[in-house]
Amino acid sequence: MAKKTETKIEKLEREYVIPLREKVRVVPRYKKTNKAVKTIKEFLARHMKIRDRNLNKIKIDRYLNEFLWFRGIRKPPHKIKVKAVKEGEIVRVELAEMPDKLKFKKAREEKMLKKAKEILEGKKTKMAKSKEVMEKPIVEKGEEEEKKEEEKEKKSAVVEAGKEIEKAAAKQTKHATKTAGKMTQQKHQVRKALAK
Repeated sequence: MAKKTETKIEKLEREYVIPLREKVRVVPRYKKTNKAVKTIKEFLARHMKIRDRNLNKIKIDRYLNEFLWFRGIRKPPHKIKVKAVKEGEIVRVELAEMPDKLKFKKAREEKMLKKAKEILEGKKTKMAKSKEVMEKPIVEKGEEEEKKEEEKEKKSAVVEAGKEIEKAAAKQTKHATKTAGKMTQQKHQVRKALAK
């Protein structure tokens, strides 16, 4: 008989206060925050029992990273309280006690994400409706389009005929004014000296 081996994913959750001052103190000023991040990863690799102490298996939350870098590269915090969750081989780390500034930022981003999802779902429903409309019989659309085209042609023909009539009327009025002016009188009196 063969036994079935079930692989349960261990979910280990712990909180730690990680001291950073001692490790960060010995590096140059322009590398302090980088060393703080590496120190957090090393601490968790040791305490969360990660094989080979592989630092790539530790994923730092973006808000934790932002908290570390808040005062720049030269002044990281001296200690930090984190919450680590181990799922299989990967450890995810986040801040245990988030400051107000980051709480508001996180809430705002979640709200924006929720709105974006609602808008996306709305667009999907509109797309579904438009597909239904597109799937209607093509024969009906062909007849409707033909009728619309005929109406457009009629309208354009009427407009063109109206323009031609206006041109003809303008020509007649132009010629009528020229001939009427010649018959009535000349614009300038002819000088008597030149008339002789």
